This record gives sequence, structure tokens and C-alpha cells, in this order.
Amino acid sequence: MRYLIAIIAAVAVALLITIYVSSPVASWVVRQFAFDSPDSVADLHALVFMAVNLGGLILGWILGWAVGGAFEKDEPVE
Repeated sequence: MRYLIAIIAAVAVALLITIYVSSPVASWVVRQFAFDSPDSVADLHALVFMAVNLGGLILGWILGWAVGGAFEKDEPVE
């Protein structure tokens, strides 16, 4: 049960991060630098976008794991 809650939370948080956070953060990071090539702009934007998404996935997993731990029952081994 704990794994299921962690997976669902990871997907949900990653989706929210992708929709609302990743693109503005990536655009902000790209604006901080001067580039010679448009390819460099696209590469950095994609890198930051994916890194923020990965961070959201990990954050969602951690939150789901913590919430799932509240529902897990510790049964003694006989």
C-alpha cells in the first residue's frame, strides 16, 4: 500500500510541477545568461526543465512515502 501511495503522489506532484513550475524556472535560468548560439539556449532550457521535473518526481515520491507510512500497519512476525 505504501508503494502505491508513493507512486500516485510522485506522478501527481510531477504533473503539477511540470504544468506550473518547470517552464517558468527554466525560462528564468536561461534569462540569467548570454548565449552565442540558439542551440545553447534550447539545451539549457531543456536541461533545467527536466531537472526540475525530476526534482518534482522525487519530492512527490518522498511525500507519498511519508503519507503511506501513516497507513502501514506493523504486524509482529510470529
